[in-house]
Amino acid sequence: MKPLDHLEHLDKHLVDELAQVARETVRDELREQTRKQRRKAALYAASGALALYAGAALALAVGLALALGLPDWAAALITAVILGVAAFVLRGMARPSRPGEHAAGTRLPGRAGADQAAAGGMPYPPVPPAPPAGTAPGTVPPRPADDPDVPHHRA
Repeated sequence: MKPLDHLEHLDKHLVDELAQVARETVRDELREQTRKQRRKAALYAASGALALYAGAALALAVGLALALGLPDWAAALITAVILGVAAFVLRGMARPSRPGEHAAGTRLPGRAGADQAAAGGMPYPPVPPAPPAGTAPGTVPPRPADDPDVPHHRA
């Protein structure tokens, strides 16, 4: 038997105890964080419900104000149209206006050329009207000798 074999049991016990303490600490921290998040979520839900009721009360007030000068059915119809237009405008603000666009106005990768062509823009960079000076049409100018792509032949 080696002289340090009895310490191996103590090391395992110490590691198990440290793991248990770490688990309990993490569990307590997560419990505290979720308690705060639940409270915040409940407050947001209550705020949303109250905003919904406030919107309904506002719609009722608009309808009743219109009902003073119009028949009740016409006031209700006008109120419904106003709410429908407001919903349509808000939906349009939240959704992209073109198929390749996100709500923030950024384009999806790979779609820039198609969207620009559809929008009346140019899908490619403009082509110069004439070739650079000193080259004949249809010929490719020679590459410089110091270009790394040009192979070096030793004779």
